[in-house]
Amino acid sequence: MTFKGVIPPMITPFHENGKIDFEAHTYNVNRWSGAGLGGMLVMGSNSEAVFLSENEKLDLVKITVDNTPEDFAVLAGTGMESTIGTIDLTNKVAAKGAVGALVLTPNFYKGHMTDGALIAHFTEVADQTAIPILIYNVPKYTGINVSKKVVAELSQHPNITGMKDSSGNIGQLVQLQAIAADDFQILTGTASIWLPALQLGVEAAIMALANCAPEACVRVQSLYEAGEWKAAEDLYRLLVPVNHAVTAGFGIAGLKYACASNGYESGFVRSPLSELSNGQKEELDAILSHLPTP
Repeated sequence: MTFKGVIPPMITPFHENGKIDFEAHTYNVNRWSGAGLGGMLVMGSNSEAVFLSENEKLDLVKITVDNTPEDFAVLAGTGMESTIGTIDLTNKVAAKGAVGALVLTPNFYKGHMTDGALIAHFTEVADQTAIPILIYNVPKYTGINVSKKVVAELSQHPNITGMKDSSGNIGQLVQLQAIAADDFQILTGTASIWLPALQLGVEAAIMALANCAPEACVRVQSLYEAGEWKAAEDLYRLLVPVNHAVTAGFGIAGLKYACASNGYESGFVRSPLSELSNGQKEELDAILSHLPTP
């Protein structure tokens, strides 16, 4: 399995009472389906996946699959703290129609997540799951940065198709490309390095900004591939501060506010996350005013 294009780690809309707004999710899926994306990811970090029950996760996968074209790549985040739990959830989302799984590094016992432990975990998951898996490297949340040794070995596994690297480290990206198997695909996990990553041969990205500005994220790639490098750079430079605002700056509440500002049904965040204050909304509005219109 190979990926090309922009993939949003989809927000999960909640009602004010904390229940999932499945009607809003369906609306968003239908709208994203027409934005030129390369796929969709259910249950990513920006989906508030850690707050979802298993039944909620499976319902979201099924609704997403049911509302996208038949050949559309629907991925699901299935990383659990235990190997057996990850295998179980991965096979359950496969039964609901997901074509690939993004597997987060276990991190609660991060001090014991040695290279050997991670290699054994991902190998066992890949051996026993019905769909290909991607390693999910996000040191910001896990405190674990997957090593070159781990990538070099796991990239040889026939059912480990690639890795989402959300470290935002260009130097690391180059090093990983050098040691990974030829058919192992590295996807960037943040819009902050989207254009540099394209210049280094990356062909796909799973990034939060694609929730609220999918067309602009897609256009950076299409301009670059068409040889319109200056236009691609100009657009990329506009996106970087917006991306920072809806990730590191204001977090998921900010991302959802930006989605709502662009006509998506974002709903509320799930407790214990907090909504933006009025002052934060005003600050974010000023940043979003520079976001190109579709």
